[in-house]
Amino acid sequence: MIAIKSEAVNDAMDRIEKLLGSVTAIPTTDDIKRRVTERAIVGSAPYHRDRNSVGDAILIEIYADLLAARSAGQALAFVTHNTKDFSTVRSDRRDPHEDIAHLFTPSFSAYAVSIVDVLRECDPELLADHSAELSFSQQSRSLSEILEAEHLLFHQVWYNRHWNLRSAIEDGTHHVVNESDYCRDPHRADQTLDTVWDKALKAAKRTEDEVGVDNLGPWDDFEWGMINGKLSALRWVLGDDWDMLDT
Repeated sequence: MIAIKSEAVNDAMDRIEKLLGSVTAIPTTDDIKRRVTERAIVGSAPYHRDRNSVGDAILIEIYADLLAARSAGQALAFVTHNTKDFSTVRSDRRDPHEDIAHLFTPSFSAYAVSIVDVLRECDPELLADHSAELSFSQQSRSLSEILEAEHLLFHQVWYNRHWNLRSAIEDGTHHVVNESDYCRDPHRADQTLDTVWDKALKAAKRTEDEVGVDNLGPWDDFEWGMINGKLSALRWVLGDDWDMLDT
């Protein structure tokens, strides 16, 4: 498979960094540090687990300060995916832990484990198409599929060029000659050795048998351009430079 997940992760990280950089950082005051320490001493959530939860405790104490300083009519929400540290262990993980539940009893303070749920609560129409957009996942082609498509396009391009040459031979603008009459001047392009042409005819027959005549044209200018563009694109994916159309 061609890896695309790493690029998606990098893009998401860039967006997160820009988002975090666009807001003012909330300082961790000495009072917050004191309350975090008190939580640790009594084992209050998020210290109810056997792990270092200083960062998580700071977050919930900062939220408590924001809640206390809220303006009239202002609503706040604490959103986290860390249900092990912040959610109840007794029932629904969408509910806050009992040690912090008092912060979310007011109607203007919400606890959520999904930012989507919060945005839908604020504006139901805002994310009307969210599920369809984020649940869509386009599977990338396997390497074998790409190589198979490139193989077909290669034969289509080669066969079209072969027929262009065949047409030139038939109308007399290009000549099939034997070794003694062949001119090896690199600037002269109107001759083909009879031995080379014999191999080309055999290759054309093999191509017809392998690909099928119905897959070998003829095409109009638009279709011919599409075929060349597809071959160039697939070869670029496989490591060639753009516009690599050699056959």
